[in-house]
Amino acid sequence: MTAQEKSSIYNLLRVSASFECGYTPAVFQREITFNDDIVQVSPPTEKAPASENNEPKKAQIQEKPSENISAVSQEKTHNEMNTLEDVVSRVLVCHDCRLADKRTHAVPGEGVENPLVLVVGEGPGHDEDVTGRPFVGAAGQLLDKMLGAIQLSRHTNCFIANVVKCRPPANRTPLPDEATICRKYLEVQIRILKPKAILAMGNTALLSLLGRTGITRLHGVFGEAYGIPVMPTFHPSALLRDVSKKRPAWEDLKLFRKRLIEIAGDYTNGAYKMQ
Repeated sequence: MTAQEKSSIYNLLRVSASFECGYTPAVFQREITFNDDIVQVSPPTEKAPASENNEPKKAQIQEKPSENISAVSQEKTHNEMNTLEDVVSRVLVCHDCRLADKRTHAVPGEGVENPLVLVVGEGPGHDEDVTGRPFVGAAGQLLDKMLGAIQLSRHTNCFIANVVKCRPPANRTPLPDEATICRKYLEVQIRILKPKAILAMGNTALLSLLGRTGITRLHGVFGEAYGIPVMPTFHPSALLRDVSKKRPAWEDLKLFRKRLIEIAGDYTNGAYKMQ
């Protein structure tokens, strides 16, 4: 600010105060000499050269910050959703984070209403964004085969959902704030569905449900979330990229089937009855 601008403001305040009081207050009875502010101008910096493949490093990506969701509003959202239809209605119009800006369709999830198993993935991909359904691309087809191998299906005894309900750009991993903001929907789904067990597909689901990372180390190791047994295993997309993971994933599924039989009886012959 220049000295002239400061002086004009000071005189305006003095006139206003004098008019209001009927006299000039003591604080405005002395003359003040103002100086121009000194503006520091930083020397220009050289623009970092782009990488050979023209892809920016992750640390350089600047994205629009998501809106913060307070604990009070989270609790209100929980209380307002009491059915799967409520969740779907809210998800389809949700714009609580940046992921909604470029989605084609939100993907709430699908399956039976009283599932034996809740399958939790990372987030929608291209095919899911187009159709509005979870796990329908190549990874989804592999997931259906994996579930079928232990007598599970989204059509008879499973519900399939994701940590985030909108596709992250270029299928990147959901950012922490995106997962946190979208978590309310998964929590309500768990509360409504009351699955007997949860199958966490990949590191993002592992982190969201059990607060841990390291799927390579922790796959096949049971944890617990919301009082429900959770077993993490490799995401089908990881199996498509690295076929060497298919054998350990199959061992995980056999362990999961064993635990399900301990919990619900021999569901594999149709003995499990939906509650």
